[in-house]
Amino acid sequence: MSKAWRVILALALCAGIAAAQAKAPEKNAPAASFNRALLNPAALNEKAPDTYDVKFNTTKGEFVVRVTRAWAPFGADRFYNLVKNGFYDEASFFRAVEKFMVQFGLSAHPEVSAAWQRAPIKDDPRKTSNSRGKITYAMAGPNTRTTQVFISYGDNSFLDNQGFSPFGEVVKGMNVVDSFYQGYGEQTTQRQGEIAAYGKAWLVKNYPKLDSIIKAEIVAAAPAKKTP
Repeated sequence: MSKAWRVILALALCAGIAAAQAKAPEKNAPAASFNRALLNPAALNEKAPDTYDVKFNTTKGEFVVRVTRAWAPFGADRFYNLVKNGFYDEASFFRAVEKFMVQFGLSAHPEVSAAWQRAPIKDDPRKTSNSRGKITYAMAGPNTRTTQVFISYGDNSFLDNQGFSPFGEVVKGMNVVDSFYQGYGEQTTQRQGEIAAYGKAWLVKNYPKLDSIIKAEIVAAAPAKKTP
């Protein structure tokens, strides 16, 4: 089972993305509106705080992720810079699989996705388990993590020995995460090339029921207990 899921996760990242990004965006795609700093990943390299919270305002409500840098320093730093510069704003939860995970991290804007696909980070040794509520980077092999992450719906400890290193966990609003639309299942898994190439407009047209992020922002860390 673990080997099968690893294959699925790997294919989810690499299948068709490079080829699809070479195509021109659809003519009816909306004009891009994003932080232009996102087109230069190398310049967004600020070190993250030891812990920080990220509040996600979504189409189903709010949830909060607490990042612990000691768990995965490279991953925590990358996530900090992505959130701080608005990478995840408007992005869709394009892959939600019941009892397994929900995945996001392809930008709503094709040119942004293209820039970060060429900016992988080094692997982090795993320090904690892929249990329910943990957030982890998707990957397609060693040192291939870029921007895609997933939140575990259940006990995914079978991923622990396969290089998947959690860098944070949902501390508020896991019920919101559970409520994201899962009806498409794995239909979008092999269509990530098109998602990356055509952005949010393509997803809205072809998978209109998907939930999405309205805005993600870093908020001051404060003691909090995990809540449903």
